[in-house]
Amino acid sequence: MLKSAPIAGAFPDLLVGNESSDDAAVYRLNDTQALVATTDFFAPIVDDPYDFGRISATNALSDIYAMGARPILALALLGVPLGKLPVEAVRAIVAGGESVCAAVGIPIGGGHSVDVPEPMYGLVALGLIHPSRVKRNDQARAGDVLILGKGLGIGIMGAALKKGELRDKAYRQMLETATQLNTPGLKLAEMEGVHALTDVTGFGLLGHLLELCQGAGLEAKLEFDRIPILSAARYLVEAGYATGASERNWTSCQHAVSLPAQWPQWRRKILTDPQTSGGLLVACDADTAPAVLALFRQEGFKQAVVVGTLERGQPAVRFV
Repeated sequence: MLKSAPIAGAFPDLLVGNESSDDAAVYRLNDTQALVATTDFFAPIVDDPYDFGRISATNALSDIYAMGARPILALALLGVPLGKLPVEAVRAIVAGGESVCAAVGIPIGGGHSVDVPEPMYGLVALGLIHPSRVKRNDQARAGDVLILGKGLGIGIMGAALKKGELRDKAYRQMLETATQLNTPGLKLAEMEGVHALTDVTGFGLLGHLLELCQGAGLEAKLEFDRIPILSAARYLVEAGYATGASERNWTSCQHAVSLPAQWPQWRRKILTDPQTSGGLLVACDADTAPAVLALFRQEGFKQAVVVGTLERGQPAVRFV
């Protein structure tokens, strides 16, 4: 639908626009500062309005961290079905988002609300970074290793929740993951050996990795057994739970993905599972990988791990 949209190449200070499907726009303000801008909002994926607000805000701020930037300000985007949702529920959604921004140390300086058929909430998020430290998603290099910061499976767990089949322990795991801020992005921006950075969200691991490969003109080689999967999601996907978006993601990327012939279907569904507030995907040189993993561990990302490598070749993803 957006193929005819103009590429914003006529603005020399627009360092990152829509040309590489990156996580946020970046506009150079001066020699030492660039403004990072993004927005994200969606309908509830959990029943609790406060938790919904927290998840939505964390997800929106993730795009700032995925560029390596420091958040400075947010605006709220709120859609409410007037007369159908209790005022207390709306207040709880907004309060959830405010709690995340307060934890980051930034204000929600305003926003916009609209009458819609179902609730929607998210943020416009703004950040700052030195222009030379911006971490794009298209600057990976041959020989880089790939590190994934969070386990996969949020979409699968959400599908089970909608059917009333997600147990309390699994819900807590889902909530803990979806509200974990991708703060390592700040220090990753300072590492010269980190060449590319993105976050894994709605297009699943395969979709976002393929964007990274296409931007750099490289082939990714992954080992499935290394890929972190949330424990509840592993059980649920084998039981048949998945989202419709997972199939759409596979349709859009299957032309450039090579899977072993005898693979069970659940593995593909994990790889295309849409993530809400998913983990950072890092492309860095092998010598920098231990420091990247140490950073993730220091900031509480226990599942962060090397999942593959990048090599010269046609942009594609292959499993070995």
